[in-house]
Amino acid sequence: MRMTRLRRSDRPAAPGWRPPAWSGATARSLAIAALGISLLGTARAQEPAPAAAPPATSAGAGEWRHGLSLMGQPKYPADFKHFDYVNPDAPKTGLVRQSVDGTFDSLNDIIPRGAAAAGLHLIYDTLMTPAADEVATEYGLIAESVRYPADFSSVTYRLRPEAKWHDGQPITADDVVWSFEQLTKNNPRQAYYYSHVKGAAVTGEREVTFTFDQAGNRELPQIVGQLRVMPKHWWTANGPDGKPRDISQGTLEVPLGSGPYKVKQVQPGRSISFERVPDYWGANLPVNIGSDNFAEQRYEYFRDSTVELEAFKGDQYDFRIETSAKDWATAYNFPAVKDGKVILEEFPNRSSGSMQAFIPNLRREKFQDQRVRRALNLALDFDGMNRTLFFGQYKRTSSYFQNTELASSGLPQGLELEILESVKDKIPASVFTTPYTNPEGWSEGLRRGNLREAANLLKQAGYEVKGGKLVNAKGEPFTMEILISNPAFERVALFYKPSLERLGITVNVRQVDISQYINRLRARDYDMIITGWAQSLSPGNEQRDFWGSSAADREGSGNYAGIKDAGIDALIEKVIYATSREELVAATRALDRVLLAHDYVVPSWNYPNTRTARWNRFSHPDKMPEYGGDSFPNIWWWDAEKAAKTGAAR
Repeated sequence: MRMTRLRRSDRPAAPGWRPPAWSGATARSLAIAALGISLLGTARAQEPAPAAAPPATSAGAGEWRHGLSLMGQPKYPADFKHFDYVNPDAPKTGLVRQSVDGTFDSLNDIIPRGAAAAGLHLIYDTLMTPAADEVATEYGLIAESVRYPADFSSVTYRLRPEAKWHDGQPITADDVVWSFEQLTKNNPRQAYYYSHVKGAAVTGEREVTFTFDQAGNRELPQIVGQLRVMPKHWWTANGPDGKPRDISQGTLEVPLGSGPYKVKQVQPGRSISFERVPDYWGANLPVNIGSDNFAEQRYEYFRDSTVELEAFKGDQYDFRIETSAKDWATAYNFPAVKDGKVILEEFPNRSSGSMQAFIPNLRREKFQDQRVRRALNLALDFDGMNRTLFFGQYKRTSSYFQNTELASSGLPQGLELEILESVKDKIPASVFTTPYTNPEGWSEGLRRGNLREAANLLKQAGYEVKGGKLVNAKGEPFTMEILISNPAFERVALFYKPSLERLGITVNVRQVDISQYINRLRARDYDMIITGWAQSLSPGNEQRDFWGSSAADREGSGNYAGIKDAGIDALIEKVIYATSREELVAATRALDRVLLAHDYVVPSWNYPNTRTARWNRFSHPDKMPEYGGDSFPNIWWWDAEKAAKTGAAR
């Protein structure tokens, strides 16, 4: 289940992970977000075992609930005042400036085309919203309550009567149905994510019911709760030019919203700012108390990461996530840091795990042989890369759910073994006998041994070296282009290149602009990319998008590698239809183990914390939410005393 850490944590920063496009109200509005680019670090997770899920009161519609938890009961009761991790008395003032890499040309982030401006999530609300101190739990936002039958075959949401758009018109059940129809019609990833919703209909004055094409899928009610609601009356009316608005096209007209902010000013491609709505209808809801504390949020765009870093040093924006180990070690010794005007702080990321990797495109014939893919892994000198490029800060990734309890290890036992046995005829036999390991390369002898083993595997796969070039039986050379858009990855790819060339592989590192990169990924026009997949602590339906056969050839899917495997498909269903936390963990570990056994990717690195730098004008709660990471700027606030000492923003 793609649950984000906090509802409004749209914080574009240096090149790094952004949640996928289906992540509800917290989805990044940059175009690259839809591609699921992963963070250079991963998360650490410790999840308490939830209580047993309460049964529905009958086989019918079920009881009305104020919140939903995937495997247990919500932590907060129906009459809770605010989340435990917020400051309910936080001042509502001040400006926060954030940075974005790239550019934008539209204020419509519903469609996958073009580059939408950052921060648009701030103007919209969703049916439900997650808590940052719980796993896979949502509470009512636009919806005051929710109910579903015991078999999870449908879900009904009842809207709050006070919910309204910024023009004062009420948010209606018809708006919800229309939003669902438009999202699934105009965004392929949204259509895939909601593919098991077979219909949405108004079933009462303030009620809307979604019916599913299957029973037993416990995630579907919460997935629907992540739905962004948009104003039908505004989008179906004429614009200032007298022509009908078209939600399927890009636009720079400021859209109508319902959220805590509205667009204040737009400089296309350069900056966008949002001002807090003084009469926001949901300001006093328990889920909103202590959040959205800034009077204005502004996003400044930078097309070059080096310029972006220098702009931060020059106080051109306030908060930065540092994804470069080199810069974290060397770039923050400027006077403002020494004087205490800039604060460096790391926040543990317990909300997710991830796999970042060099990903070969299995749609290309040369990568379809597992021996070739394993040879590519053997050629990666991670230890040398970590020492030379990353100042020894990283560890090698060895799981698609790295640093969480969902990661496989050792040999399968107990329930995980039972699940693997049930699909024994569809998965590699090695999963029962051989734990997955990455090659070690901490000595020259080990590195040479890895290359010898890689050369042997390539020979077994039908390749040989002639004239210093690796060729197949037809005499065709083995060439490989590593496609990147992020300049920070160039040195990584170039470090990898010489080892591949020692095997006779011709390697070209190709850097393109973000628009071309997005288009090539959509067209699956690449040999290898460097990216990854972020995982929540409750994986589910999104796994089909990541590795499912049905997603391999679908434009815009997260199946970058092009995986088509019956065993993987079967294990994905085991994850989705798990009925207890124990079963979910076991099924996910089984899926992880089989993904690793196929050597689909060359795992790279992970880091357990989020590294941040900020100008010292802000404060945050003493106790941060367990699964919220840095939570900036969601629950932070402007601190006038600190700002006076630091100086006015430039």
